[in-house]
Amino acid sequence: MPRLSPPELRTFLDEPGHLLRLATIDRDGMPRISPVWFVHHDGEILFTPRAQSVFRSNLERDDRIALAIDETALPYRKVSVQGRARLVHDLGHDDEWRDTYRRIATRYITPEAAESYIQNTIDQPRALYAVALSDAEVASWRMPIEGESSTGIWARRYYGDGTKMAVRAADAAD
Repeated sequence: MPRLSPPELRTFLDEPGHLLRLATIDRDGMPRISPVWFVHHDGEILFTPRAQSVFRSNLERDDRIALAIDETALPYRKVSVQGRARLVHDLGHDDEWRDTYRRIATRYITPEAAESYIQNTIDQPRALYAVALSDAEVASWRMPIEGESSTGIWARRYYGDGTKMAVRAADAAD
């Protein structure tokens, strides 16, 4: 599959509505997936766990993280990230980054609904975490678009030797 170019990647991450599926490691070693809101800012993915969230306590113990951001409509853009989460603001410092939280919330709901949500939950402390894309392993892909080879629907390594798509991919490469 074609990878997203740097401008395509930034555009995708900046579009409203895409959920972040965040994977952390539970105390017993099991993976945990949490769908959360996020914002992309200055090459980082920012997200906010509440004080009682399991994934926050997981990150306090082990900062290794995996992220998946995708869409369900063509061209099926997808981004996966493996890296380490960095605590930007700990619990109790919400006033210092409330505008960032406002930016996160308004990616998913109207500004009026976001402000109401913030005011109704203002006494629930949150932390702010970041994953720097430059320090992480980032993979991205999308379906081929007009003018690109249809053999790009999968990475070449997935085509079994001698199969129709392997032959077509080899012919397209010549």
